[in-house]
Amino acid sequence: MLENKSDSIVNKVYEFRVLKRMSQSDLAEVVGVSKQTIFVMEKNNYFPSLLLAYRIANFFGVSIEEIFTYKKGGNENVE
Repeated sequence: MLENKSDSIVNKVYEFRVLKRMSQSDLAEVVGVSKQTIFVMEKNNYFPSLLLAYRIANFFGVSIEEIFTYKKGGNENVE
């Protein structure tokens, strides 16, 4: 199966972070990444590794699916 370039992952990192009244720097420190990583993730310009997604979900006490949602693109390319 070929990768579909229009697939994406959207997230609610911003919403969860704001509800906890945390800065991007605060969250970055807790999960072990830079503030810039949190910034681009919140803008949906960066897809986190599975490990980072778990760290974020565990910190907020929710499942990965509550923060990260897979959006399937248009056409599927299957060999």
